[in-house]
Amino acid sequence: MEKNSNFFKKHLRRIESFFIHKPLFLKYFTIMTALILVSYFVLTSALFVFLSNRWSKEKKETLTDNVTRNAQYCERIFGSCGNDEEFSNAMLLVCNNLGVTSGAINADVFFCNVEGKVVLCKENFSYEFSGDEGCSIHKNFDIPDDIMEAVENGFYINDEKIPGIFDERTFLAGAPVKVNGTVIGAVFAAEAVEHSFREYTGNILRMYLSSALFAISLSFLVVYAFTAKLTNPLRQMSNATKAYAQGDFSKRVAVRGSDEFAELCQSFNRMASALSILESSRRSFVANVSHELKTPMTTIGGFIDGMLDGTIPPERHEEYLQIVSNEIKRLSRLVTSMLNLSKIEAGELEPKYSDFDISSVIIDCMLNFEQAIEKNNITVEGFENIRTVMVHADRDMIHQVIYNLVDNAVKFTPENGTISVFTGENDSNQVYVSIQNTGDGISPEEIGRVFERFYKVDKSRSYDVKSAGLGLYLCKTIVEMHGGKIFAESIEGQFTRFTVLLEKKKQEKPKK
Repeated sequence: MEKNSNFFKKHLRRIESFFIHKPLFLKYFTIMTALILVSYFVLTSALFVFLSNRWSKEKKETLTDNVTRNAQYCERIFGSCGNDEEFSNAMLLVCNNLGVTSGAINADVFFCNVEGKVVLCKENFSYEFSGDEGCSIHKNFDIPDDIMEAVENGFYINDEKIPGIFDERTFLAGAPVKVNGTVIGAVFAAEAVEHSFREYTGNILRMYLSSALFAISLSFLVVYAFTAKLTNPLRQMSNATKAYAQGDFSKRVAVRGSDEFAELCQSFNRMASALSILESSRRSFVANVSHELKTPMTTIGGFIDGMLDGTIPPERHEEYLQIVSNEIKRLSRLVTSMLNLSKIEAGELEPKYSDFDISSVIIDCMLNFEQAIEKNNITVEGFENIRTVMVHADRDMIHQVIYNLVDNAVKFTPENGTISVFTGENDSNQVYVSIQNTGDGISPEEIGRVFERFYKVDKSRSYDVKSAGLGLYLCKTIVEMHGGKIFAESIEGQFTRFTVLLEKKKQEKPKK
């Protein structure tokens, strides 16, 4: 048992090693082809078993029916004989009938005496029921006593080998011949099993194999076409992913139909588009960050070198140190945004919830941009309507959100423009903060992407571009961490408005 198990495992490993490095098309086609061949083999085996059983049953019925009829015929003929001449004619008639029956059923039909000797057949007959005369074919026939005894008791039918008579399996059927109640002999019919079955199944199998060959060939063609169709999208995906690994995101997979593979192809193409956009944004981000880092560092280095080598006179040092300070703050804000974003995405920065007045945060952020607002003569509206609105959130994080939104509004507001601030509670029992600025606005194509990481609105729309495309993405990330929402609205040539929705301060239950 263990030896057979090891043998099976050995061959199973060989099959696995054969398939493991083969293309999917070859694996699938080979498996389907093997299943078809196995199915046809099983069907053919079942057909053989069915034909064998049916043929055996029909052959036994045929032989039984014919020996019975011949036995009855012999009884009538021999029972009507009154003298030797009539008996001689009767034997001729019997031999003739045996010959006709033998030809009709393609079997050897003969008459034996009670001792099992063949005395009458289609070839020759003996004038005595016992004696040595007989044809050359049956002269050595000697039906065994047990078979003769079975025939005398009623009937005999079997398929077996009889040494000395039938060296191969042979159907043998026998029926007794009785005259005046006495058994005078028996009629037997013999037919070789293998030869008869081969002849019987030959025509059927030729028709079956012709049909099977056509069906198998057609099945192979269908399986080949179906396998090619099934694996082609996967092959395209494989080629596309290789191109993506090289940085080429232009490859797409053809979508055909509406099944699961079509959905997979559509999802794959959407992923490719997203990767393409992300890669483009990443490159833009790297370029922007490089520029944002390089420009202030160059400015800082140039001014410091100018002060050190005397190019900038001492009386102007304070002026240029103020510029250096501003540039350092820019660098600090950029690095802080990148670090905060990295911590949030890594799950290392969790909100520290508290209840605070969000109106005070708005005022603090606006004061930070007082100089830029006055420089561009920007009008700020809405402060006269601001009232105390309590929220439940992380104050520092929300301060970062409001600061970025105000910074964004100041950058995109032209000279003599207007920034409007709205705050309050909506019908959904949420606190809202809206910061709106006049200006060119944002196009419908860009409005849906302003919260994407690394995305930066068209530079031609900004009056003071000092961004790397992380501010709004950071706002969206922080607001969603608090279970809130942020969205943008804009009409080109008129305004842009960003709105933040946050949870209100939790109401304390009244004491009983």
